[in-house]
Amino acid sequence: MDLTKKETLKQMKILTEFHSAPGFENDLKDYIKSEMEPYADDFVYNKMGGFYAVKRSENPNAKKVMIAAHMDEVGFMITHITDNGMIQFTNLGGVAADIWQGQRLKVKNRNNEIITGVVASIPKHFRSGNEGLPEIKDLMLDIGSESANEVRERGIEIGDSIVPDTEFIQLSENRYAGKAWDNRYGCLLAIEILKLFKDIQLDVDLYVGANVQEEVGLRGARAAAEQIDPDIAFVVDCSPANDMKGAQQLSGQLGGGTLIRIKDGTMILKPSFRDYLLQLCDKQNINHQYYISPGGTDGGEIHKANSGIPTAVIGVCARYIHSSDSVFDIRDYYAARQLLFESVKSLDNQQIERLQYS
Repeated sequence: MDLTKKETLKQMKILTEFHSAPGFENDLKDYIKSEMEPYADDFVYNKMGGFYAVKRSENPNAKKVMIAAHMDEVGFMITHITDNGMIQFTNLGGVAADIWQGQRLKVKNRNNEIITGVVASIPKHFRSGNEGLPEIKDLMLDIGSESANEVRERGIEIGDSIVPDTEFIQLSENRYAGKAWDNRYGCLLAIEILKLFKDIQLDVDLYVGANVQEEVGLRGARAAAEQIDPDIAFVVDCSPANDMKGAQQLSGQLGGGTLIRIKDGTMILKPSFRDYLLQLCDKQNINHQYYISPGGTDGGEIHKANSGIPTAVIGVCARYIHSSDSVFDIRDYYAARQLLFESVKSLDNQQIERLQYS
């Protein structure tokens, strides 16, 4: 099945503009599931909130392969509504405190409505010069209400979620900007990989889906891995690029291709899995780059589950992730999609056993 750039871009826009903070992924889950249904034989769900589409093999001895994205994005949760109608909040996921003043954020209220506000910022005219760096707990969201009662009349309460209010846009021929590319990249790839395998028989049972609450500590991944008990797993996630001043050693460069993540704060890629990916990149002429990260992905939990699950991250990098906007290169997405497609298509029982035990 062929996928057009127009289809991919339309899906990118829809997914990145979704409101899906950690713990509040249900609306996005329903959308992704609806996109996967025509290409899935079945679905499995876990009690954390994650779900996986299943494409079954005709091989009676098929091994199980897991492709894991995550649905959540960094965001906030409302903690207080002031008497004069301002909203205070705490972070959901790792964010810098000094980038939010003057930014537009959107609240999802109890009626599932989206309400936009602006994070308060002290004008230069009123600054003493001694303010220092803000803390998240000191920031306030202004939605134009004049009292706490007015805020609550708009369906907003303590515990509701907030994410950036950012439109997906094209910057140049190959580069785009939008919020939550970490990890709507993985959600998009999960949808498109099922489409690409629509008319292809695989030697493996393929489980493709997404976990919850990755941004607050990889919380949904273990439940999914223990439920599915895959023989091997691929994680599809977006990582920070550090190339604004040019290429930096193993820290991600836009346009450099898909990431071969050899080490991060939660997992070391098995040499046998590394070599498998590199051989496919060389054979298929897939643009790729080595990557090391101090952070982690759901692979950090998946690879430790049950008796151990060989896991590789097939990722992309983007600038300015965990902020109100990110910039990425669509060529990196295409490289990652091709590598994932070739990696799964090339698997059989013998290859999986090599990845498991060598």
